[in-house]
Amino acid sequence: REPSIDLLQAFVEHWKGITQYYIESTDENTPAKKTDIPWRLKQMLDILVYEERQQAAAGEAGPCLEYLLQHKILETLCTLGKAEYPPGMRQQVFQFFSKVLAQVQHPLLHYLSVHRPVQKLLRIGGTAPGSLTEKEEVQFTSVLCSKIQQDPELLAYILEGKKIIDKKKAFRESTALPKDTAGHRDKDYPHNRDPQLDRECCGVPALNSPLPAKPEGTENGPGESNLITSLLGLCKSKKGRVALKAQENLLLLVSVASPAAAAYLTQNSSCCVAIAKHLCQLYQSMPTFLDPGDIATLEGISWRLPSAPSDEASFPGKEALAAFLGWFDYCDHLITEAHTVVADALAKAVAEKLFVETLQPQLLHVSEQSILTSTALLTAMLRQLHSTALLQEAVAFLLGTDQQPTAPQSSPCTLGAHLIMHCDHLSDEISIATLRLFEELLQKPHEQVIRSLVLCNLEGRLYVARGSQEPESYEDTLDLEEDPYFTDGFLDSGLQPSTKPPPAPATSSDGKTAVTEIVNSFLCLVPEEAKTSAFLEENGYDTYVHDAYGLFQECSSRVASWGWPLSLAPLDPHEPERPFFEGHFLQVLFDRMARILDQPYSLNLQVTSVLSRLALFPHPHIHEYLLDPYISLAPGCRSLFSVLVRVIGDLMQRIQRVPQFPGKLLMVRKQLMGQIPGEHLDHQTLLQGVVVLEEFCKELAAIAFVKFPPHGPHLNFSPPPEEQV
Repeated sequence: REPSIDLLQAFVEHWKGITQYYIESTDENTPAKKTDIPWRLKQMLDILVYEERQQAAAGEAGPCLEYLLQHKILETLCTLGKAEYPPGMRQQVFQFFSKVLAQVQHPLLHYLSVHRPVQKLLRIGGTAPGSLTEKEEVQFTSVLCSKIQQDPELLAYILEGKKIIDKKKAFRESTALPKDTAGHRDKDYPHNRDPQLDRECCGVPALNSPLPAKPEGTENGPGESNLITSLLGLCKSKKGRVALKAQENLLLLVSVASPAAAAYLTQNSSCCVAIAKHLCQLYQSMPTFLDPGDIATLEGISWRLPSAPSDEASFPGKEALAAFLGWFDYCDHLITEAHTVVADALAKAVAEKLFVETLQPQLLHVSEQSILTSTALLTAMLRQLHSTALLQEAVAFLLGTDQQPTAPQSSPCTLGAHLIMHCDHLSDEISIATLRLFEELLQKPHEQVIRSLVLCNLEGRLYVARGSQEPESYEDTLDLEEDPYFTDGFLDSGLQPSTKPPPAPATSSDGKTAVTEIVNSFLCLVPEEAKTSAFLEENGYDTYVHDAYGLFQECSSRVASWGWPLSLAPLDPHEPERPFFEGHFLQVLFDRMARILDQPYSLNLQVTSVLSRLALFPHPHIHEYLLDPYISLAPGCRSLFSVLVRVIGDLMQRIQRVPQFPGKLLMVRKQLMGQIPGEHLDHQTLLQGVVVLEEFCKELAAIAFVKFPPHGPHLNFSPPPEEQV
């Protein structure tokens, strides 16, 4: 052991050299890096690492490490770093701590003479936001997080801060300290000294007083700084690399697999609440009003690249918006990767602080600007949301937990009911923004969304007339001649639906004939005088089939685990008829669809987009109610097809009042395609509505085709030739 004596002498000599500098130096302006302090610290580190490698028995502490612990060198260095003398000393201390903890394999953090200065150093960093030592601070936290990952039981001690020292009376048995640690520590000290006495001198608990599992009074005070607050402070750094590294460290911390550590994070630290509060602070830092179009330009922003794309046009609040969406994406990623206990707690904190306390008052505000901005921001958040726990909280926030059918006259009692009313708002902008919100919500993998909005009202198939025979033909179902829109005089004018489909057979061996009839029912709704796509080299019905196929496959895979029935529930002919209500959501969509000829083009696009999203769902009730033209509706009921029929009836009357209707309609279509300048025309809203109507009917026909058979994605056939449709 002769070399070890030389190592100890060298180690002590280097430490005395550092202390001698403070005794002899009179120049307070010389930077630390220009003194011999960095070199001596490097030599001390090298000696500790070399000594450990030479140890015969693994886990034993050598004389140099004993000296470091006994003489509280780390605590002294921490004090020197806090004093920042000489200038730059704090940086040297952070580096030394990081390297010692990383390179020395002996479990140092179990010693109070190490734990205490580590906590002090965390507080130094936590009280100096934007300091010059951010790079060293984040490296120091990286080492601590790495150690916690290796030994999750350390988490409670690292987070506990100074309370672990102040509350020695609360010491009790803990599993955090391995049973054989005491034996190892007995060997850590030479036999000519009393190990128990040395342990007290070093600040290490006595052999029979292990570190506490959870000292009393573990709640972090508002001014307390620990690893969590240090990491959160570094996450706010203006230096991109520092912030990213701190976020990665925090992610590592919350993903610790130990149930005890996860429980500690949620019950005894302010971790989840602090993360959610920072999200709210970023939200509040954005301008009161943001244009929904500007918000959409930052779609898909990532927490790893939170800065706004430089190639996008600048607008006021762009950087603040990018910072908020980036942190929201980070919260979502944290919840995805975290231990289940932490994930649930963080999701609830985000829901409470951001959704309920911050967003909800703005969504229900009387100010149209407030409603518009908050709705667009919520849509952007839903688009970025992927974690299961946060999605559950978002759905509960928007739609509540009650999935009972709604009554026609029921007053809105949930946020979702108010948002549905916003879909029919006096402001077209708010209606469009809210419809986009629901369209985004419908694409989320959560059954409660479609069940709450649509399915709960379709249960029991009350929309089907009881005791009626299955319809034999299109005419039997619709009775166009009896519709008030279809007067005898009008039918004699020569303007008729382009083609009445032949009767649909009640049954079919392979079903292809039946699906062709359904497809034709939609394709033939718009009269020939109101069709313009054939005059332009434009993608037609086959393009819609291709797009619908991909969207339907995606939707089917999303709902595959929900256990939906494959076929319609049989009707009981003896069951008395009960009033049917389609629900407020479909009611608003149908009302909007009925006004398609009088609404702005952008609003019509959004209404039809949401309806086609709904039609894609492979539930037999949704398929029947939205895509089956042949159902016999109960008295007073309407379906999507019946709404379209009445719109067509209205259109065929209004066509007569528009001079040169076909030419103007073709001109408007060319304007919408950007082929000619967009000059204003008379009846422009009507003409644009007709273009949307034609395209929507083709889209519904394509969806009906790819969904055959209605109950499953068994799509092993190709689209029929154009001449068949």
